[in-house]
Amino acid sequence: MQPAQFEAAALALFRFQAEHNPVYRAYLQHLNCVPDAVQNLTNIPFLPIEFFKTHRVVSHDFVPQAIFKSSGTTLQQRSQHLVSDTNFYCRHAQHLFEQVYGPLAGCTVLALLPSYLEQGDSSLVMMVDYFINATGQQEPGFFLQNHQELRDAVKKAKNQGRKIYLFGVTYALLDLAEEVEPGEFYGLTIFETGGMKGRRREMIREELHQLLTQDFGVPHIHSEYGMTELLSQAYSTGQGIFQPSQTLRVLVRDVNDPFTVSALGPASGGVNVIDLANVDSCAFLETKDLGKLHPDGSFEILGRFDNSDIRGCNLLMG
Repeated sequence: MQPAQFEAAALALFRFQAEHNPVYRAYLQHLNCVPDAVQNLTNIPFLPIEFFKTHRVVSHDFVPQAIFKSSGTTLQQRSQHLVSDTNFYCRHAQHLFEQVYGPLAGCTVLALLPSYLEQGDSSLVMMVDYFINATGQQEPGFFLQNHQELRDAVKKAKNQGRKIYLFGVTYALLDLAEEVEPGEFYGLTIFETGGMKGRRREMIREELHQLLTQDFGVPHIHSEYGMTELLSQAYSTGQGIFQPSQTLRVLVRDVNDPFTVSALGPASGGVNVIDLANVDSCAFLETKDLGKLHPDGSFEILGRFDNSDIRGCNLLMG
């Protein structure tokens, strides 16, 4: 989608949600925002993502097929994203993935996502499960702490000549990396999905990816940028540089003035996201991420404002 097409679609969706989303409408009214006066992306007010923890953020009444919940401890209030059509979410996620990596059919997808599986209601788990089914593989794809079974699955898929994708939460990948033999995971595409959960010391992306590339024997560690409150994803094929997908754009806001927003790089600041797939909720979100926007629209995630419970970060700063 060309920039002008994306902007036109985003402005049309903004005006729709400004009228039909009660939470977003009230937020805009509080800011004295007149939707018809908004003529470009940088003038759109972005809804703070915390509203998903305290309000039902929807643009029309529907019975949700799923309620995605963010990760967090039992003492934390988890964000909730009501989803009207899980089939749309899954097919859309597959489309965005295959635009970067090619068809899933005939591949093998493996997942080391213990914390997401244990907490439940995870958008990431639903997405990966759909990917596993799309491959046509016969073997299970999800693993908890059973690293040897995962290693056996990798060996079998390699013997079959299948392309292998491994999605893993950060701390679990680090645990696994300490066990693998040299060359055992060579040729795999490994996705680090974020998340230390207090189980290991926090580290910058460069250090983390250096450790993982060395131990797994792969040239790059890939990353997925996504979160509970989004239905679109972006992918990094290395170096922590994310390419925006067809339906997702990142803007950056001044850290001291959240209403000063830039859609052009180079610029750094708080990350605002436009997700055109969020038709039923809110497409314009002010996240708790810190990021850097490049002139070509690609972006990096540099850290977080606090310990907000998101997934998909490629840097987890202490």
